[in-house]
Amino acid sequence: MRPSTTAGRRRGPRTAPALSLPGAASLGVRAVLGGPRRAARAVAVFPATTYLRVDGPAEPVVVALVTTDAVRPPNAVVLAAPARQEPFRGVREGDVAFIGDGGVEVAARLRVRIRRWWDPTPVLGPLSLARLAHGARALGELAGPWGLSGHPVPDVLADSCAAGDLAHAVDAAERIVGLGPGLTPSGDDALAGLLLALRLLGGAVPGGGRAVRLADWIGAAVTAYACERTTALAATLLQCAARGQASVETAAVLRGIAGQEPVAPAARRLIDIGHTSGSDVAWGLLTGCRAALALSGRDRGGRSLPPRSGQP
Repeated sequence: MRPSTTAGRRRGPRTAPALSLPGAASLGVRAVLGGPRRAARAVAVFPATTYLRVDGPAEPVVVALVTTDAVRPPNAVVLAAPARQEPFRGVREGDVAFIGDGGVEVAARLRVRIRRWWDPTPVLGPLSLARLAHGARALGELAGPWGLSGHPVPDVLADSCAAGDLAHAVDAAERIVGLGPGLTPSGDDALAGLLLALRLLGGAVPGGGRAVRLADWIGAAVTAYACERTTALAATLLQCAARGQASVETAAVLRGIAGQEPVAPAARRLIDIGHTSGSDVAWGLLTGCRAALALSGRDRGGRSLPPRSGQP
């Protein structure tokens, strides 16, 4: 009897097949996901979220892969799986990934195919100054301490925005970019909330042009070379906020302020997010609401902010 030629071979470890899932992607990262396939890497991995960084022609972009029960930022791809199914099992920080051509692949362990898109820009419709004032009061009753409480620069930013003092507002905004620890520092979360409120709520009230133009100036200032001043994730979220793109949780608060749904439950959900991230965004939203009210009330025949360079 001839001996088997495989009897003495050692078997290597079996590799689990890659998990394939459909996903719903934010329009905020459509350019990256719909473009050509490019290399990326995992910069942070959590049970319900994995962040992938892809280097772009200008600055890197971070795409968040999230489960159905996770927070949904405006740069997210929502997987058709809850966290309990552990879709990121085996994925490690530093793993190689590929993004583009309508899909994502992570370390040959997870493949995601984009099946549909969702819009991170809430439509708030025309609303009155009285409605905005009521929503701001409701949010103010719930918003408490945040990551930069007691720091003098945010107070300067708030006062300058309400006064329409462009130079001081831009200077203060630039000074809090990257201020605070974590993947999304407190200063950046607050700026994201401020930009969203100025652009979306200011753009929805009569006489809100000054607030929108202020958002243009601040947005341009804090997103220019943002990756040199803060984390790649925070820079991506600032870019989204400057375009009016919000997380699902932040959009719910904006709709609450606009009277489209109860503001209190939405604000509580936002404030409970993360370490201080939700509270930081809430501070920015409240600051933007108050500035939009002050600027809109004075915009009837008054001087407006100059347009940002390159804009009409």
